[in-house]
Order: sequence, then structure tokens, then C-alpha cells
Amino acid sequence: MGQIILAFVLGVIIAGAVAWQLSLRWARRQHQKKRQLLERARRAEKLAELGTLTGGLAHEIRNPLSTIKMNLQLLAEDVNHRLKQAQAAAPEETGGIDSPEQVWHRYLRKIETVTQEVNRLTETLNDFLRYAGRMELHPARCEINELLDDLMDFYEPQAQSKGVQIRRSLSKDTLICRADAEALKQAFLNLFINATQAMPEGGELIVSSAAQPPQIKISVIDTGAGIDPAEQEKIFDAYYTTRPGGTGLGLPMSRRIIEEHQGHIELHSESGKGTNFTVVLPLMNE
Repeated sequence: MGQIILAFVLGVIIAGAVAWQLSLRWARRQHQKKRQLLERARRAEKLAELGTLTGGLAHEIRNPLSTIKMNLQLLAEDVNHRLKQAQAAAPEETGGIDSPEQVWHRYLRKIETVTQEVNRLTETLNDFLRYAGRMELHPARCEINELLDDLMDFYEPQAQSKGVQIRRSLSKDTLICRADAEALKQAFLNLFINATQAMPEGGELIVSSAAQPPQIKISVIDTGAGIDPAEQEKIFDAYYTTRPGGTGLGLPMSRRIIEEHQGHIELHSESGKGTNFTVVLPLMNE
């Protein structure tokens, strides 16, 4: 009888310990979800405020840029006309460094440089407006593996030109989510570009997918040098970049698109061991 009572008591204790561990894990998961939701809400509020404050300013900047670009085009046409006149009037003087032809050529190069800078500013402004503005999504049934396959087929020539080989490791399961396919493609394309830039000497870009109900997990892995721990805290901040000429909006835009789909993005990186961006999206039951 005593052994039965002891076994019962031990069973109760073990069951209680297991239940406590499970409840602790559940509480941790709930706390993490709550923290992610609060952080997401703060970012959304900041973006909404930023969009409101800068929308009008961006419009005021875009108009002068358009005027500058139009006048540069007119000026280039005028210089080209003068160049042809100079060539026709004195063909024997076209070789000298200070000949009219060379002078007009120098003017054209300067106009081209300014035009390129205007185009760069316009594109930067458009990127900012896409990032800070209201995002309109058109969600529909989306098969993730098909989307990734199409995107990798599109991106593979560009990757190969940089010495990067794409390796696919997609799940054999059908992975369905409700999403705006074009927006998701943009998010993953940004990750592909970021991975390629992390491998200037070439390497492998590994894309994998898996079903982990109630979620889908997609990993974009590069074999580059990894990301310094100090930079990992800033990498999703708008306009933060370590690359000359980078806008610093690619990764923040990817995160925003993914969060608009009720998902999130995780970063795992070690110096010298590459980087893994894992995108987690809700799995839709067929």
C-alpha cells in the first residue's frame, strides 16, 4: 500500500513538474509574441508619423528634380547641336584638346554626370516614399515554393555574374500562405541582393523552405564573412549601410513587407561563417 501511495505521490510531482515546465515555455512564447507585437506596433506608428511629416516635403523635392532633369535634357540637346555645328565648321580642328569639338564633349560629360546624380536622388526619394508610405497589399493564395523558384530563375544570371551559385533546398510539401506575391518577391529579392553583396569574392546562396505548422520557414543563407555583432543591432535600421552607394532601405523594406504579412524575420550570423536570414510566415490550411 505504501509503495502505491509513494508511486502516486511521485507521479503527481513529476506531472506537476512537467506541467510547470510546459506552462513556463508557453509563458515565454507568449511574452516573446507580445514583445514582437509591441515592437511592430511602435515601428508602424513611427513609420506612419514619418510618412505624414515628410510626404509633403518629398513632393516639394520631386518637382524641382523633375524640372532640373527636363532642363538638363534640353541643355544636352543644345550642346549636341553646337557640337555638330563645330564639327561641320572646322573638321580639321577636331583633334585638339581645346578645339570646339572637345569643349562641347566636356560639356556633355558634365551634363551627363549631373543627370546621373539627379536620377540617383529621384530613385532614393522613391525608395523612401515606398518605405515610409502606406503599403497597399493585394493578398491571395500563394504557393511559396513556386514563388521562390520563379524568383531564383530570375535572379540566377545576376548571381552568377558575381561568382555566386544558387543552391535550392525547397520543401517537397506544398507551402501555402495568403500573401501579395509581388510584394513578397520584392522582400526576398532584397535578401538575395544583400546575400550576394556579402560575397564579393563569390560563394553560395542557399535558399531553403520548410513547413513547421502553423508556420512556414524560409531561409536565405550566404557563405560570406558574416555580420559583426555590433552591426546586427542596426542592420534593419533605415538608411544604415556599410556599403558605398547603398541606400540602407533594402533590409528594412523586406522586414516591413514580411511584417505586413503577419510574419517576422530572424537574423543568425557569425563572423567567418556567413549569415542566415529566416523568414517566418503563417501557413494557410488548404
